[in-house]
Amino acid sequence: MIIVKTQEEIELMRQSALVVSKTLGMLAKEVKAGVTTKQLDTLAEDYIRAQGALPGFLGLYDCPSTLLCSVNDAVVHGLPTDVPLKDGDIVSIDCGAFMNDFYGDHAYTFEIGEVAPETKKLIEVTKESLYVGIREFKLGNRVGDVGYAIQQHCEAQGYGVVRELVGHGLGRKMHEDPEMPNYGRRGRGKKFINGMVVAIEPMINGGTHRVKQLKDGWTIVTQDGKPSVHFEHDIALIDGKPEILSTFAYVHEALGIVSDAEDEFRKGVFVM
Repeated sequence: MIIVKTQEEIELMRQSALVVSKTLGMLAKEVKAGVTTKQLDTLAEDYIRAQGALPGFLGLYDCPSTLLCSVNDAVVHGLPTDVPLKDGDIVSIDCGAFMNDFYGDHAYTFEIGEVAPETKKLIEVTKESLYVGIREFKLGNRVGDVGYAIQQHCEAQGYGVVRELVGHGLGRKMHEDPEMPNYGRRGRGKKFINGMVVAIEPMINGGTHRVKQLKDGWTIVTQDGKPSVHFEHDIALIDGKPEILSTFAYVHEALGIVSDAEDEFRKGVFVM
């Protein structure tokens, strides 16, 4: 069942989402060669608590960490480790926060030093596909329209779209209806209605779409060992149009990236 949010609830969710956005922005300054994902995890937990929120992942489904850090061929759900990041790595950091009785859930893939050109392209296309999908989250469309748009954008470049893991509704629970696959057929699935809030999160592999789970019971990796990229935003459907509640602006500021990709999905000017 889709749980529709009031405008007041959506504003509370925006606050939760922005805690995660700011956490990722803080981490952007710390993600570098020689740093371990366990160190990043500690920084994130301390920062989230300092914002008056709780880590959204810690303890959820027995998750042992604040962050899920997926390095190189890890798709999602990578547990933080003591292995230092090194030049040429990529790491997808997925983070959640719980505040005002609502969750924020948000992810960004970071480059460590100089990464391979083919990996840079995978990152670029996956990030593009996030906004391609968000554009289809509008009144009159259905779940399949978002998935189809993401799938077509990524498969046209020869990439694999993960099937086993999907986006989701978001609210007082981390995972609500509807599921939001990154593949699908136009006009299929649940219809979008005003007041919905979803997490759209393309998980795109540099090779096959097939994945497997490691023995830790959490980390999902590509079957062929090629890299995978993950980006995620929280989006509300307001007056028939998608409005992004989270933002990459804090990450972009930390990394010196100039981007207007979010502008069409915001009302007014976003103030840092």
